[in-house]
Amino acid sequence: MRRFYLAGFLLLMAFDTLSQLSFKLAGQHALPVAANLAWVLRLLREPWIYGAVLGYLGAFFTWMSLLRHAPIGPAFAASHLEVVSVMLLSVWLFHEPLTAPRVVGAAAIVAGIVCLGLAEAREAHAIAGEPVAGTA
Repeated sequence: MRRFYLAGFLLLMAFDTLSQLSFKLAGQHALPVAANLAWVLRLLREPWIYGAVLGYLGAFFTWMSLLRHAPIGPAFAASHLEVVSVMLLSVWLFHEPLTAPRVVGAAAIVAGIVCLGLAEAREAHAIAGEPVAGTA
């Protein structure tokens, strides 16, 4: 079951990252923005719009599959890992600065997910009556 969770969350992160980066690229290619039909038609010719739609559809179906099996607390937290992946890829692809507040925020997200995962594992062991490492 661990492999299912790991593969599922990696797939969810990949789809979410694809959609966020695709929207960013579509937005860059949509400039200058104009409130007219010609602009909408120009936007619909951008492949990045379809990458964003594909990413959201993939994320939706992956998330629905994960929710059937994964504990909701860690699942919800892990679903936000794309914030970290988008930040890191934006540094590389868009030359955005990697500032100290961003690094601290990313570390807080990862730490929160780890804490929720450990708490969920301890609870599962307690329910099963198994000894939990680090407790007396």
